[in-house]
Amino acid sequence: MMPERLLVLSAVLFSIGLYGVLTRRNAVSVLMAIEIMFNGVIIAAIAVSRYVAPAALRANPAATGDAVVQMVLTGQVFAIFIITVAAAEVALGLAIVIAVYRARGTVDVTEVNLLRR
Repeated sequence: MMPERLLVLSAVLFSIGLYGVLTRRNAVSVLMAIEIMFNGVIIAAIAVSRYVAPAALRANPAATGDAVVQMVLTGQVFAIFIITVAAAEVALGLAIVIAVYRARGTVDVTEVNLLRR
């Protein structure tokens, strides 16, 4: 697959997520849109890593085994970090949504302007 297609797919996913964040009023829907944005970033990181690492290897043909592995796996390592941050964000976000629902009785983000009773 061509890198342009992967980057376009990444941009489309990020744009869909951004649209969801800006237009949705339900807090759970906003969290799901943020996850779609994270997925777009993951695809971009892996695509860039997939097509930049071979160019670096061509520029330095005398690279040793450890250097090659480090160049090739950079995007995958970023993807794992992003997935970890996304899991923590979902856990914390859902805990906040549950607390707001218990206090206010709604998860509408326009009605929750202050976290006071």
